[in-house]
Amino acid sequence: MSKKVTLRQKELLNHLPKAVRAEAIYKLSRVYVNRQPLKGFTPEEEKKYMQGILDVSPEHNDWPKHSKQFWAELTIPIGFTGVELEIGMDDNDNPLSIMDYIKYRFALKHPHVAMTKKEMDSDFNKRFYIQDLTRDDKVKNNEIQMKKDADKEFIKMSSNEKAMKRVLRLISNTNPDRMTVEQIENSLYELKNANPKKFVRIATDKNLELKAEIEEMVTAGVLRKIGNQIIFIDETLGDTTQDTVVFLKDKKNSGKLTLLRAKLKELSLV
Repeated sequence: MSKKVTLRQKELLNHLPKAVRAEAIYKLSRVYVNRQPLKGFTPEEEKKYMQGILDVSPEHNDWPKHSKQFWAELTIPIGFTGVELEIGMDDNDNPLSIMDYIKYRFALKHPHVAMTKKEMDSDFNKRFYIQDLTRDDKVKNNEIQMKKDADKEFIKMSSNEKAMKRVLRLISNTNPDRMTVEQIENSLYELKNANPKKFVRIATDKNLELKAEIEEMVTAGVLRKIGNQIIFIDETLGDTTQDTVVFLKDKKNSGKLTLLRAKLKELSLV
C-alpha cells in the first residue's frame, strides 16, 4: 500500500531573498558511529532489503565491505520543496520503492533529522525533518482527545471544592487553603489548558486523595520535605511521594497514618 513522506530542510538562509533560498540544496550524508558509517538497517534487514542493490550477494565475503561503502557514500540532496519518498509496502512486505525506503530508514536514524518540524526548530543540531501528514493528523487528534479528557475531568471536579483543592496541591506549588473557590477554579482552568496531559494524570490518579493529604501535611508542617524525601520528625517515610503513599497504605502503618491525620486536624483547628 502506498505511503509517502517528505524529507524537508531547515531554512538556514532566511536573510536572503526567497528566490535564492529556493535554489539552496542541502545534503543529508554520512555520519560515523563507532568509526563506522551510520546504517539505516540492521544486518538482517540489509540482507533482506539490499540484495540486488549491492554488487555482491549477502553470502559473499565482501558483503560487509560493499555495505560499508554504500552507506558511506549515500547522500540525499534536499531542496527547498523537500524530497518525497515512497515508503509503502506491497502485500509481501516488500518496499514499493526500495531506494526511497533505504533513504527513509537512513533518515530515521540520522542525528540531524527530526520527526517533526517542531522538534527540528527546537534543536540546533537538527537540520531536516520528516513530514508525515498521516502521523501529523494522528498526533493532532491525540492532542484534541487529551484536551477533551482534561475538560471532562475539570467539569467533574468543578462542583467539588475538596476535589479541586487536591488537584491544585499536586499540580502546582499553590496553597489552596489561602484561596477563594473562584481563585482555585480559575487557577485549575489555566493549568488544565497549559498542560492537559499532566492535569489528566493527576486528576485520575487512584492515590490522589492520599497524595494531596501528604502535600497538605507538608504545607502544615506535620511532615517535612527534603528534596524528594518525606520525613516525620526524624523518620523517613519515603524517598518520594509515591514511596510515602506505599508506606502509609501498608496496613501495618495504619497507626502512623491515623496519627498524622490527627496532627493535621489539630493544626487546622488552631
